[in-house]
Amino acid sequence: MGKFVMKETKTGIKFDLKAGNGEVIATSEVYTTEAACKNGIASVTKNAPVAAIEDQTVEGYATEKNPKFEVYADKAGEFRFRLTATNGQIIATSEGYKAKAGCMNGIESVKKNVVDAPTVKAEA
Repeated sequence: MGKFVMKETKTGIKFDLKAGNGEVIATSEVYTTEAACKNGIASVTKNAPVAAIEDQTVEGYATEKNPKFEVYADKAGEFRFRLTATNGQIIATSEGYKAKAGCMNGIESVKKNVVDAPTVKAEA
């Protein structure tokens, strides 16, 4: 089972969604308050299981409605995804994947791991 791990940064607080094996599968922006970070977690929990997948690496891709996972290639040529909420705001992003299949597996892992994922604070 996955879990959300909140941790302090120099400029605020962020969360990582970790899979059952402890690997980070999605990361948030840095929030200014713990309450805002918890709202971000709630948004990911609500939106990820129902989000469509918009593959922006395909020519002439179909634009999906929010919430959605946007799959794209970064400047280094790696595949990444970002999860947007119903209002279009980005609420979680992935690491870079060498293969598109790995990126798609990452999305499936997020969808699966957010269900019943507890929120914990990182050990200092």
